[in-house]
Amino acid sequence: MTTTSDQIDHYVLVVPDRDAAEELAARLTAAHPGLPQPELHREALAGEDDAEDAQWLVVLDPPLPITLSVADLQDLVAEFDGWLEDF
Repeated sequence: MTTTSDQIDHYVLVVPDRDAAEELAARLTAAHPGLPQPELHREALAGEDDAEDAQWLVVLDPPLPITLSVADLQDLVAEFDGWLEDF
């Protein structure tokens, strides 16, 4: 099923650590100046209390700039061993 950008509340890119989240956010805003500042969030894995067992989320609000597609997001987050959540 294909989802259009007008049906998406936000884009969530999941990466393994804070450094990756910060670099990903910096690359996105540098390459797409019109993009609102991404939000960074730490998300502990279910059942894990150890801070090392956390994923980081880079959250983008739609709409994406015309120069940035969902496929671009998927390719970029894959460079950081992450993925784009399907919302």
